[in-house]
Amino acid sequence: MSKSAKKGEETVVCVNCGSRLNTLYIQYSPGNIRLIKCDNCKAVADPYIECEFMIILIDLILHKPKAYRHLLYNMLSFKSEDIKGIIWKSALLFLLLDAIRVFLLKRYNDDYGNSSLLMPKCREVFLDVLLGNIVFIVVLLLGTRLFVNCSLTITSYLEILLAVFVSSFFKVYLVAMMVWEFPSAVLYIIEMFVLSSNAVAFRVSTQQEAIRCIGICLSAHAAKFLSDYWLLSLLPSSR
Repeated sequence: MSKSAKKGEETVVCVNCGSRLNTLYIQYSPGNIRLIKCDNCKAVADPYIECEFMIILIDLILHKPKAYRHLLYNMLSFKSEDIKGIIWKSALLFLLLDAIRVFLLKRYNDDYGNSSLLMPKCREVFLDVLLGNIVFIVVLLLGTRLFVNCSLTITSYLEILLAVFVSSFFKVYLVAMMVWEFPSAVLYIIEMFVLSSNAVAFRVSTQQEAIRCIGICLSAHAAKFLSDYWLLSLLPSSR
């Protein structure tokens, strides 16, 4: 059983329609609970409470909005005391995995066998990750500001960033590419999965139509992609 349900005064959501609720279940005794039905859609508000995390992960991989609502609102909550820690940890993991992506991309094009080039290569990877993600976040938030038809607060922007960081979990597959040899095309396939997952999480966070969410996320990823190649042209590979 998932232990992620929020109780009491903490606001949670129905994974079916997104309506706000005060609780997802009533607990009569340890291990004896009754799931709450949503007043809006009349369905069980969050059936994932009784699911193992592996089931949730499979639905996340399948891009089911219900699973993303459960993860972003009923597992993670901005009313949690440790939410700042969650954001920082998610951001650091996001940047670390992106550094692996940049390293792998350069490894397919450059000679990384020379240890004397280690420091220059590390500098290139650091600058690439830093610049690329600054561009990515700026374009994402600017697109949100211009094209999302709802009032947004600082907390709303942080929720969107957290949704993007968490929904980039497909980048974990990059770790396997550090160990086993894969064609370079796999990098771009993983990026496509990250893009589609980001779009679903963005739609869940903003409750906008799909085409608008895809457009904003696609623009952010395209800007990041272009910044990568622009930086590569400024920092020619040392051989």
